[in-house]
Amino acid sequence: MKRVHVAVAVIVNSDGHILIAKRPEHVHQGGLWEFPGGKVETGESLELALKRELKEELGIELQACEPLLEIHHDYPDKQVFLDVWSVTGFSGDAYGREQQPVLWIEPEQLFEYDFPEANQPIVALLQERSSGCARTIEG
Repeated sequence: MKRVHVAVAVIVNSDGHILIAKRPEHVHQGGLWEFPGGKVETGESLELALKRELKEELGIELQACEPLLEIHHDYPDKQVFLDVWSVTGFSGDAYGREQQPVLWIEPEQLFEYDFPEANQPIVALLQERSSGCARTIEG
């Protein structure tokens, strides 16, 4: 089964809102909301992949990030390894460069959106942090 390595960004603005984007209908898990990012190319570092994807998808320049979470998830048709990073600094105004809808939402609103199954640990972690609960999640 194919394994896809993905660099994922949890981008939080100065107001504490989280950026989410809607996946195109024609791709795997299409029509669901996600945290921005994309495939790590062969020979590419995680930081470089994240920087490239954020520029391509959102038109922003990554300035600072740190590891947040690692997730291994098996779908019936593919396996994904999500390297999730907290983006602690960026420049520019994020917008859907590929015509995808993007939203800045409050952490408490995450449950109102449908995310791919592999993203559920990210949603849970962000909701726990926003409610003041602390818990360690191992990938």
